Amino acid sequence: MSTDSLRPELRWAIEAAQNKKASAVTLLDLHELGAFTDAFLLCTGFSNRQVQAISDEIEEQLARRGVRLAHREGYDTAEWVLLDYGGFIIHILSERARRFYNLERLWRTARHIEIPDVVAPGAAEP
Repeated sequence: MSTDSLRPELRWAIEAAQNKKASAVTLLDLHELGAFTDAFLLCTGFSNRQVQAISDEIEEQLARRGVRLAHREGYDTAEWVLLDYGGFIIHILSERARRFYNLERLWRTARHIEIPDVVAPGAAEP
């Protein structure tokens, strides 16, 4: 599935996360599950600073386009930052927290959309 079919706010958040080298970007489509939100956007940062940088970039890019953050949690510890935009929630997790909490397993009935990591031009793909 192409990100072109996603709502603009999610595309902008994905691009912002990728700008800060977020890894394992995954969208969980929850709208058919009767959940409290339509989607979870998950991504991994490899250090506390990177988790915060991803959060900052997403917040900045969405705010620039008029998308307002309803609530933020976990920024200071940066193991798991949650950005609540109402219709979707962004989870930016450290590697350890992502493995431990395994939101993909918890929400396994949701449709999972894996977003390919961006490879810098000229870089070897893994």
